[in-house]
Amino acid sequence: MAGCAKKPPRHGRGKEGQTAMEIKMPIKTYGNYLVSIRHGEEENRERCQQLRIRQLSAEEQQKAYKDQGIPGEAMPTHQITFYDFGCKRIIEGKLMENEADRAVFRVKDKDYAFSPFIPKGA
Repeated sequence: MAGCAKKPPRHGRGKEGQTAMEIKMPIKTYGNYLVSIRHGEEENRERCQQLRIRQLSAEEQQKAYKDQGIPGEAMPTHQITFYDFGCKRIIEGKLMENEADRAVFRVKDKDYAFSPFIPKGA
């Protein structure tokens, strides 16, 4: 029996003709990640699981943010879902950094930096 085929990365156009933004950091279905939440000078680090990142469609952005008068440079671009201490968290933020080893999103006045969790012994 052959193994499960991997889903190809999403390229090209998203909904309503907008270009889909591919997250460079590899995201595994049941991977563990480190999330650093920065607010001013304060920083908290936690582990999270089941990280999901999807780009918001132009329609979703229009309905949730443009209609409320939020300017384009502050408008969230992605929805991020993850589990933190067993609790499901869903946030919407603007992609600030998109690297192979981390992705950073601005959510209001906080920065959420996600990176793969690497145990100390590895």
